[in-house]
Parts: sequence; C-alpha cells; structure tokens
Amino acid sequence: MNIRHLGSVILAVSDLPKSLKFYHEVIGLPIKNSRENWVELAKEGATVILHPASKPINTGTSIDNGIVMGLVVGDIESAVKELKAKNVPVYRDVTSHKAGKNCIVLDPDKYMVSLFEPSFDDGAKQARGFHGFAPL
Repeated sequence: MNIRHLGSVILAVSDLPKSLKFYHEVIGLPIKNSRENWVELAKEGATVILHPASKPINTGTSIDNGIVMGLVVGDIESAVKELKAKNVPVYRDVTSHKAGKNCIVLDPDKYMVSLFEPSFDDGAKQARGFHGFAPL
C-alpha cells in the first residue's frame, strides 16, 4: 500500500447546521463542497467532513467518542481569547510543552479540538506542526 497523505476525516454529528456553524463560522474552516447531508471543510491538508449521525453519538469528551481533531494556529493566546468570546467551551486551557503550546476546546458534540502553536526550536521534530499531544 502506498499512502501519500490523509485525505479526510468524517465526523458523525448530532446536528449538522450547529456543527457547520461551529467549524465554518466559529473556527473559520472554509466550505469546500456541500450537499444535503454532507459538508466538506478545508483550508489546506486533510478535509473535515460533517455528516449527520444515524444513531445517537456517545456523550462526553471525544476520547469517549473516539476522535480528537488537531489544528495548528499562529497565536494560541488570541485564538483561545476569540473562542472564549464566542462561548466555545475550553476543556483544557493553554499549556506549554517543549514542542509548543496547546489548548483543547469542545465542539457542539463535545468532540475535542486541540489547538497547537508550534515552537520552532525543535521544528525538525514536528510533523506538520502537530506533535501529538495527549489530551488527558
């Protein structure tokens, strides 16, 4: 098998319009394509696809739901301030690590969205800016 890169991540969501508002209007991912029950969002790299869940999804953090989305940001402090002003729940506030700073916010289905501001001191060790922080 010759995998070149991750193409997309599909999120099963309980309320498509609510999740679309979060990822498009609050987070700022542009809409790439949409149909009645399918919305593709992407800036660069992998596409995030929102699709209505056919059954009720688990509640709790996305570790319980099975997914954490990672987004690289330029200035984590201003990103968190902006999201807090939009009443986005913060699961874990900004923490500093050798590879950079990260914070975890929750989407409408309580999926974790990890925001990461890389520290370029160890840039060679970072994979596309995200260093795989465990959200615990």
